[in-house]
Amino acid sequence: MSFRPTLDFLLYHWLDAESLKQRDRFADHSRETFDAVFDTCERIAREKYAPFNRIVDTQEPHFDGEKVILPQATHDAHKAYAASGMLSAAQDYEVGGMQLPYTVEAAANAFFAMASVSIGSGLLTTGNANLLMVHGTEMQKEVFAKNEFSGRFSGTMCLSEPQAGSSLSDVMTRAVPDGDGFEADPLGPRYRLTGNKMWISSGEHELTDNIIHLVLAKIPGPDGKLIAGTRGISLFIVPKKMVDTHGALTGVRNDVALAGLNHKLGWRGTTNTLLNFGEGKYPVPSTGSGQAVSGAVGYLVGKPHEGLRCMFHMMNEARIGVGTAATMLGMAGYYASLDYAKNRPQGRPVGGGSKNGTGAVGKDASQPQVRIIEHADVKRMLLAQKAYCEGALALELYCARLVDEHHTADAQAADDARLLLEVLTPIAKSWPSEWCLEANSLAIQVHGGYGYTRDFPVEQYWRDNRLNMIHEGTHGIQAMDLLGRKVLMEGGRGLQLLAARINATVEKATQAPELAEHANALAKALQQVGSATKAAWATGEPGQALANAVPYMQAFGHTVLAWVWLDVALASLSAQKSAIHSIAAHAGRMGATRYFYRYELPKIGAWLKVVETRDLTCADLPEEAF
Repeated sequence: MSFRPTLDFLLYHWLDAESLKQRDRFADHSRETFDAVFDTCERIAREKYAPFNRIVDTQEPHFDGEKVILPQATHDAHKAYAASGMLSAAQDYEVGGMQLPYTVEAAANAFFAMASVSIGSGLLTTGNANLLMVHGTEMQKEVFAKNEFSGRFSGTMCLSEPQAGSSLSDVMTRAVPDGDGFEADPLGPRYRLTGNKMWISSGEHELTDNIIHLVLAKIPGPDGKLIAGTRGISLFIVPKKMVDTHGALTGVRNDVALAGLNHKLGWRGTTNTLLNFGEGKYPVPSTGSGQAVSGAVGYLVGKPHEGLRCMFHMMNEARIGVGTAATMLGMAGYYASLDYAKNRPQGRPVGGGSKNGTGAVGKDASQPQVRIIEHADVKRMLLAQKAYCEGALALELYCARLVDEHHTADAQAADDARLLLEVLTPIAKSWPSEWCLEANSLAIQVHGGYGYTRDFPVEQYWRDNRLNMIHEGTHGIQAMDLLGRKVLMEGGRGLQLLAARINATVEKATQAPELAEHANALAKALQQVGSATKAAWATGEPGQALANAVPYMQAFGHTVLAWVWLDVALASLSAQKSAIHSIAAHAGRMGATRYFYRYELPKIGAWLKVVETRDLTCADLPEEAF
């Protein structure tokens, strides 16, 4: 089964991405140019990524004492990706970009995520450079961001520390001014950093000439002590190798050292590192005396103590990227299990034999075996995967469309898109990473015992996808962000905007006999979410409101996905009446919609009950009771 028709339908017939060419920024583009990008990315993914997905899983990165060794396939894939121009696809022509809509960029990158998320493409590099284009100086953009967009440099984000993990307020990496005149460095105010960063993806490799680390660190206060909490955090550019004002390597290695490689359950083809900053392994000459001293050289981005605000630009982008990666891993498992189910003969139809002594209908063993896709329970598992993965893809593309609206629509529409994106980002990250992982589990189940073996790819898809539940913030973090901040911000206007869009879909769907039942169910679900939101905050006590933030997010996410599926179903009805798409594709979308409403949406009642009652079963259980 091909992924392309599904993508084309969602982009062109649901989201009307072709209409973006009417915006001044995208005036040079058309469906033909969009399709050409997809053709190129699909070909590179098919030739340079997919055939080597198992190789990079088994030939993990290793350190030979001087450098990290990666399979040649990874080098070839990175070279092809950089040459495609996708690292700067959405950037201005003036910086070498294609000025593509972000919607198209996100869709194109989906091919790589499905082919081999472990090889990776340019998620962190592009996010790193995009951040610098917004918050960096002109020199920082020229020297660092543009070289990342070209593929000459790569980028990372360095947040977590061994003792802190997701608790960024406890960051201990220290940044002190690098001598007299530190403010005058043309690359930005120059500091010396000391500390350790953990779980840094692509933190060490030989794929590019240089690696540009974006590092969160704290500048000590007047008393020499680090400022408590997140308000003391600043953001720094810390290159692996020192550069001059033209971006040329100076031959001096910065004081950033690989302390070790982490070996994870999945994404084994990606180097994941523990980095030591400023330990003295690679001392760098001081600007004053010229004497080599310890301390990693870092250039301040933005203003002191505003590092987290800057970094959120990259973190939010990465969250949508993680959601897309989770979606495509689920999709890869779905296609693999669908192919297996169509070709694996096993069992016979129920009802093919005579009644036995218990009155039950047996099976006629003399009849030939049937393919397992003919069994109702296998169809259930396949339909669940389809509903999860195609629904998640639609959500991610919708969020990408909101990015384009935010940047190119009129003022009011742009502001609405910004706020909607704020509300939907926790869902865009967490929902696929939970439910597309469940899709991968079902894909293993469809394969039976073979699913657990490395003779089939589905076990790797599951392992790779399991990481996405933690990447860029756990479910708990995303849930507290959603219930504790996003649905409350600006007086709840974001939630109101979302409700208005859901209600608009409900109103349209009630006019379609095939969808009226689902429309009524969605209206009821939206009312339940709204009531639960108010009930959670009825006492104004954050501890009570947020005790069940994850069940709230699960119910919220299922409601959003039910809306997405209903809206997609409306587009499918319209396309079917115009004979645009095949009867089979339409039947599949309608079946997935029906599945989601009958098997999934009813789950929200149990999730919301503990939210509405502010149940403290989990929060109040004493430690010694575990």
